[in-house]
Amino acid sequence: MPPEIIKGLKDVYFDTTESSFIDGIEGKLLYRGYNIHDLAEKSTFEEVVYLLLYGDLPNKKQLADFDSLLRANRIIPDDVIQVIDLVKTGHPMDVLRTAISALGSFDPEVTDNSVEATIRKGIRLTAMGPTIVAAHHRLRQGLEPVAPNPDLNHAGNFLYMLFDELPDQETTDLLDVDFILHAEHGPNASAFAARVTASTVSDLHSAVTTGVGTLKGPAHGGAAEEVMKMALDIGNPENAAEYASNLLDNGDRIMGFGHRVYRAEDPRARHLRDRSKVLGEKSGHPEWFQILQHLEENTMQPYRSKGICVNVDFFAGSIYYLLGIPDDLFISIFALGRIPGWTLQCVEQYKDNILLRPLTEYIGEMDLEYTPIESRS
Repeated sequence: MPPEIIKGLKDVYFDTTESSFIDGIEGKLLYRGYNIHDLAEKSTFEEVVYLLLYGDLPNKKQLADFDSLLRANRIIPDDVIQVIDLVKTGHPMDVLRTAISALGSFDPEVTDNSVEATIRKGIRLTAMGPTIVAAHHRLRQGLEPVAPNPDLNHAGNFLYMLFDELPDQETTDLLDVDFILHAEHGPNASAFAARVTASTVSDLHSAVTTGVGTLKGPAHGGAAEEVMKMALDIGNPENAAEYASNLLDNGDRIMGFGHRVYRAEDPRARHLRDRSKVLGEKSGHPEWFQILQHLEENTMQPYRSKGICVNVDFFAGSIYYLLGIPDDLFISIFALGRIPGWTLQCVEQYKDNILLRPLTEYIGEMDLEYTPIESRS
């Protein structure tokens, strides 16, 4: 009897976890037991990173010490800046992947896969990630990188390094929530890929590099960019219905809807929906939210009963666009938020490791007779 083939490993459990819980039917997401709605509305990214890496919410002193540790690890070696400059014409995700790989050569604990060392390396990569992305964006414009500002939190410092100006509190808080929403999401494609690398007993830098490379794929991390391109093509809310109808009639899909796990609305989406609306009104460009709202409430409403609902990427692109962030950086922002999650996934893999090595059923020919090349026609 042939083995059961489960394409994409859909609904296959390969391990236990304490990192995150997803109920795709109800539309529920927990980080270490805490509801994403509470974390998005009441917490900070620094606090969430501490929760993910250490398993508990920090007290005030623990959070202050941890925040100081993150701020102290933002500077990247000059040699890595030179590497970024050498590859600055590449896609930001390619540059991020290359720079993280290069950082492994400078990390004194690169070969130490103990839980403690892996967490320390994850903290350093979380802190340095924004510096990489911002430095690359500056260098490709012919500008000097902006040094990290130790007076700003994680999100605010990234915006400062990116634009060389102090962000206001509202904008900082907006990006902070975005980082929280992207911090962890179980063994999705990039996290699973990182775990495969970790399962070979390779180092965290290699695993995170794998995660970045996997996230770059448009089937995983590219939806926010594609949604915003679609909104720009539509241009005006009045054009949304005709545009969407033509798209669906041609067999194409509306990006930002549907998810491999969720059959209800992605619980992260509500936090970006509300903020996209507020930001659009504040900036004097409500049309982008109105276009997205029309697509969600009209075009795609009939598909909700089929489990095709809005996901976290649908509103993210409009927020990044209104913040003045170039569209090719959208996936990089996703990656910056996800580094702690990848770290946690690797910690769990290292703790009770077994090489991840699935099987494929061979359906080709068998036992063919070898023909010398002189006798082949």
